[in-house]
Amino acid sequence: MPFVTMNKRVLLVNKFYYTRGGAEVVAINLYDLLTQNGYDVAVFTMDYPDTIQAPNVFTTPEVSFKTPSKKDKINFARRTLGGYRVVEDFKRVLKEFKPAVVHLHNIHSYISPVVGQIAHDNGCRVVWTLHDYKLICPAYSCLNRGNVCERCFINKARILSQRCFKESFAASSLAFLEAMKWNRRRLEKFTHAFICPSIFMREQMIKGGFNAHKLHVVNNFIDPVKLRELKALPHNTKDEYYTYIGRLSSEKGLDTLLKAARNLPYKLKIAGGGPLKQRLISDYQSSNIEFLGRLTAEEISRLLSRARLLVQPSEWYENNPLSTIEALCAGVPVVGAQIGGIPELINPFNGLTFTWGDQIELERCIKSVMSLNYPFNYDDIAREAQARFSGESHLEKLEKIYFE
Repeated sequence: MPFVTMNKRVLLVNKFYYTRGGAEVVAINLYDLLTQNGYDVAVFTMDYPDTIQAPNVFTTPEVSFKTPSKKDKINFARRTLGGYRVVEDFKRVLKEFKPAVVHLHNIHSYISPVVGQIAHDNGCRVVWTLHDYKLICPAYSCLNRGNVCERCFINKARILSQRCFKESFAASSLAFLEAMKWNRRRLEKFTHAFICPSIFMREQMIKGGFNAHKLHVVNNFIDPVKLRELKALPHNTKDEYYTYIGRLSSEKGLDTLLKAARNLPYKLKIAGGGPLKQRLISDYQSSNIEFLGRLTAEEISRLLSRARLLVQPSEWYENNPLSTIEALCAGVPVVGAQIGGIPELINPFNGLTFTWGDQIELERCIKSVMSLNYPFNYDDIAREAQARFSGESHLEKLEKIYFE
């Protein structure tokens, strides 16, 4: 039976609501996209110091596991399992805003899936975009001490013996309790549709036992304002450098990339921050490697506009990386690792793929592109990507899920 609504009110829910990471950028961009297309949109998030302040941004108190306070740790554990103020705060928002659709993003621990259950019980359609693997991997990342791992897909108790969440028994125990309470059957019962930004994500969810009929593939999209900026950039004027844009953390494959870069005669420009920044700067000092730090959206657009290629060297199950999508929309070829959802974005006309973790193969791919052995048509790359990852295309698919 088709879903019927008398309004176009959508409540977006994400544990953070500021430009913290990819999930937050997607949620913020979606707010703008829906608003610009006639929707009445509100946000439910955690009251964090950097939270965007606006009349339609509703909050629940901040919780943290990192403080030394025993009270804070107890409140964090209560929130993880669906307590400490979130139920009453969310019910108040539903009563005041009266959404037809509640669209969940990253909510575990700091917000809790209890909001989806409450929304369903109040007659809302619940849609959930999956930005990581939390629903099948209690540790989020399908990584165990840096190695790809799927042991918890079926048996969540593996996280206790492996202690793979933050390498801590306490953190892993709480993640296990969370997974047991918000198990697959319970989540499927109150969620009408799960949005998987990549085919790979959908396949992993199915391996974890989720109902294939509830899993819909919808790629991430480019913010319409940024897309207009990228369209205005020249695509055929390139400088002799290649780039990496993203978080500087171990799962991103940066050691593999930087070892390759030291052996190549081309300039590598790295944009982003993260826990490995100082160590990488210290270990890979070279005239051919430049660390730019965190850049603004405008600065990233300028960086991409002149780059000959972008490298996506990830060594984990990358979902649908925005940096790759933005590069393609800027007409920049991508050399990407054959892991996760990365290969879905790359074809012979817009880039090359390499075996993840293989430094020699990565060097060969970078050299092939930088030496112009592959005559990429930058305008064609941009044109195809801008159509594929536009807000209009995303909204068309989203509306079918919202109102089917």
